[in-house]
Parts: sequence; structure tokens; C-alpha cells
Amino acid sequence: MSTPMSEKITAEDFKAGKILLFDKPLEWTSFQLVNKVRWLIRKNCEIKKIKVGHAGTLDPLATGLLILCTGKMTKRIETFQGQEKEYTGTITLGATTPSYDLETEVDETYPIDHLTEDKVKAATKAFTGDIQQYPPVFSALKKDGKRLYEYARKGENVKISSRSITISEFEITKINFPEVSFRVICSKGTYIRSLAHDFGKELGSGGYLSSLRRTRIGEFKVDDALSLDSFINEYL
Repeated sequence: MSTPMSEKITAEDFKAGKILLFDKPLEWTSFQLVNKVRWLIRKNCEIKKIKVGHAGTLDPLATGLLILCTGKMTKRIETFQGQEKEYTGTITLGATTPSYDLETEVDETYPIDHLTEDKVKAATKAFTGDIQQYPPVFSALKKDGKRLYEYARKGENVKISSRSITISEFEITKINFPEVSFRVICSKGTYIRSLAHDFGKELGSGGYLSSLRRTRIGEFKVDDALSLDSFINEYL
């Protein structure tokens, strides 16, 4: 059973295994949230050691659903990681950044005078279905034993291979140039930052991800997720 629940969670409950749904705060890494929750469980339940892991990283500049598993339930992390995901967010057109989001400064600007709402909505068709996508150079993927962002931060060029992903829905929900709001349903391994970058390229205007929120993983929804405060007050 996933949290939220109506009663306190005991030390034995955590060891047996719980699925905890959290709404990750902005600017927190996924590992920071895991470490904080592990510390809270150990402190409040007086457990010396407890396994806690997350089922799918969210970038620090993203918010939304992060599934945490404790105890024996950590064996199911890979299953959750492979499930379909839904995101909402904003793409800012007319510029690019090296990280494809707000982690780095704008490096190029482009005109957007040629864009219309119809052109923006039509461009989503190029990114629906089974497609090939290149991960961002500023990512935690490893190449030759090093994270890609380690190469990127040193200005070193590295060859990145494309990967097969599936985007089942890509909907434009609001347009207020240069910002375009969207909703995406996609497979495991999809980088929404890369989607934003490639979308801007398709439009001939450049683009980067300016906000992102994960709203669903499989059957789990962010509407059912906990904040750290509610986790402490209600379940510990």
C-alpha cells in the first residue's frame, strides 16, 4: 500500500517495506530527499539502519512526484522506474542554454516573430510516438566511468548516443510567447529537457525548459503525495 495512510508507521512497517509518495521540493536533489527521509525514519523510529531508495530521479529544478521505497519494498524500485510518466511544464522559446534548462545561462538567442499558435501545436506531432532522443550533456548518465555533466562542466566534448523513447501524448496547454505550457506522457528514459531543446529546434526558434513538474508515475499521482512536513506530522 502506498502512503498516505491513516495511522502512524512503525519501525517494523518501514523494514517490511513501504511505498512513500513525496512531492519533491524545488532545488532539492532526489538524493537529498531520500537522505532526509532516511534520517527522519531512523531518528523517529529509533532504527540504526533502514534501506530507502527512489524510483526515478527528478532534476533539482523540477518538482513533483518522487516514489520512495523502504525496506524490502526497495526490490520493486526497478518496476516503478519502468512505468509510464506524466509531466507538465513550460518551454521558453527564443533562446537556448547548454543544460537545456535554467541550470545554465542563455548562450544563444533566436527570433520568434515567425511563430504562430498553430505552428507550435503542429510541431508536437514530430515528437509523438517512438522516437530517437539524445540525452542532455548536462546529465548524470555515465560514459567511460564519468558522469556526462563532469565533461560538460569542463567544456570537454563527448559523443553521446541517441536512445529510443516513446512519447504517447504531447499536448500544448497554453501559449503566452515566449512561454509555452505543455503536458507530456512518456516512457522511461525520456529527458523532458531534451524534448524542450529539440522542440525549439524544430520551430527554428531555440527553446529551453523553464519549469517542470512530474504529476504521475504509473498509477501513482502527485495529488496523493506528501510534503516533508505532512510526513513528519502525520506518519512518524
